[in-house]
Amino acid sequence: MDALDCIMTRRSVRKYTGKPVSDAQLETLLRAGMAAPSASNRRPWQFVVVRNADMLNAISNVHPYAKMLPQAGCGILVCGDTAKNDSLGYLAEDCSAALENMLLAAHALGLGAVWLGVYPREERVRALRELLHIPESVLPVGMMAVGEPAEKPEAPDRYEPDRVHLEAW
Repeated sequence: MDALDCIMTRRSVRKYTGKPVSDAQLETLLRAGMAAPSASNRRPWQFVVVRNADMLNAISNVHPYAKMLPQAGCGILVCGDTAKNDSLGYLAEDCSAALENMLLAAHALGLGAVWLGVYPREERVRALRELLHIPESVLPVGMMAVGEPAEKPEAPDRYEPDRVHLEAW
């Protein structure tokens, strides 16, 4: 898939067939995440892959927008290691770039995926940290549900020229 086509046609998928994500697909997604840019090339990301049905269900019970997780092939939580970058702003940006790369890679592989926001919602951070035994020095930033799509949302043109300001506001 052409890069621009991938960007323009990617959409959030919230319905899945339940078919597992293969090990090869998972590695491709993780490689894409780790190829993201990061501040000072610190690459603070850590990834928690969740395939266990009971854990996917538990996460869907503590995250209000993760109800689709039990039907997805897996969930991937992107975390930032504060030992690698203690600036929360850059840490969140770095992990968000990794997550976006993985969303695009999923689309390019023919998979569906959706971004599930975690940070800065403290109740979500706390719940995922507890469920997945994440150390205090590691911040859960965002999660994605990924799997074989059971829907194909339309990709409308979202370009809005009135939001573009040339040279100054």
